[in-house]
Amino acid sequence: MPDNKDKSSQKNIFQRLSQRGFWRSLGLFFALIGPGIITSNVDNDAGGITTYSLAGAQYGLSLLWILIPITIALIIIQEMCARMGVVSGKGLSDLIRERFGAKITVYLMIVLFLANLGNTISEFAGIAASLEIFGVSKYISVPFGAFFVWWLVVKGNYKSVEKVFLVACLFYVSYIISGFMGKPDWGQIGKALITPTIRSDPAFLTMAVGIIGTTIAPWMQFYLQSSVVDKGLKAEDYAYTRIDIIVGSFTVNIVAFFIIMLCAVTLFQQGIKIETAKDAAQALAPLAGTYCTWLFAFGLLNASLFAASILPLSTAYTICEAFGWESSVNHKFTEAPQFYWLYSLMIFLGAAIILFPNMPLVAIMYYSQVINGMLLPFILIFMLLLINDRRIMGDYVNGKLMNGVTWLTVGVLILLSVAMVVSALIS
Repeated sequence: MPDNKDKSSQKNIFQRLSQRGFWRSLGLFFALIGPGIITSNVDNDAGGITTYSLAGAQYGLSLLWILIPITIALIIIQEMCARMGVVSGKGLSDLIRERFGAKITVYLMIVLFLANLGNTISEFAGIAASLEIFGVSKYISVPFGAFFVWWLVVKGNYKSVEKVFLVACLFYVSYIISGFMGKPDWGQIGKALITPTIRSDPAFLTMAVGIIGTTIAPWMQFYLQSSVVDKGLKAEDYAYTRIDIIVGSFTVNIVAFFIIMLCAVTLFQQGIKIETAKDAAQALAPLAGTYCTWLFAFGLLNASLFAASILPLSTAYTICEAFGWESSVNHKFTEAPQFYWLYSLMIFLGAAIILFPNMPLVAIMYYSQVINGMLLPFILIFMLLLINDRRIMGDYVNGKLMNGVTWLTVGVLILLSVAMVVSALIS
């Protein structure tokens, strides 16, 4: 979007406040929020929490600084998706099919389905791990969790489902409380935030790609744009939607900050090795107290249930839009059978795989985030080509600044991925 458009849309917020009155405008904002906050917060899922926990436990505070550029990139990327949604009235995969053809779209959908399946498996692993801390077997927790998230979407509509998801976002405060219980040295943390640490070893580069991939996951862009369309938001709602995006982007990274920081000042300083978020929760008990463990485990359960709903939903939206099938939670099962069957299939596969013995759950949870990071730049290239197409966006195309930052993000991600692979081969 042109830079003068950015300024005019910001002025538009204050114009609306003065024209309608503060309280009326505030009420309108709360009526329109949802897609941005939900999409960002659900990315702190089981795989994300595991990745952040490992980052803090293995590398201390040395990767904390990366959250600052990630926050900036996330705001810009999510804003582009929301803008495409309100202007075109179509989902991202729908636009990709129309602009680039069916062949490319089919290949892209296969890759996204497999990547999202890995992410969905990690959500049910998170449900199992969190409740095992409280003595509940995965053979009880996983089937119950799968039925709950299936019932929530299949029997609800967009408004009811969105309300549940927004309430779930509030429970991420448990990680912020846990972070303060770790009694961190804020001076040391502030220094780590503004002092970038860069290493060339494969493990460090893989972790960096994983953090980026779990915070700006490819599925997020498809889900955000689809939910903006499903909510019925229009171009005149754009100013409020931008605030929704910004609030969500800051929230997700604040939670990530507290998870990395907590594990760094407790587990890393004590030299405690972990493999999962469950390990992190249990190891915190003697260091930060039993209540900290419970809060950490509760946050993992909430995040896993939340994401186990969203990821299959995102996959169903994406694939149905790509092939022109009905895709909306406002439709009944009989009105959108492909949409609901895809949603059901993702939940069934994700839950069933977890119930098999000796599954490499840690590898699935962690490397699914690394794959996200490697896939993301290719999704961003599609987005950049679409949002700069005046036939689709009209006057709402990107400005030079947003194009520059996004292309820089693409370049950095590709370089990181290549460096990760090369360093792994030569080590």
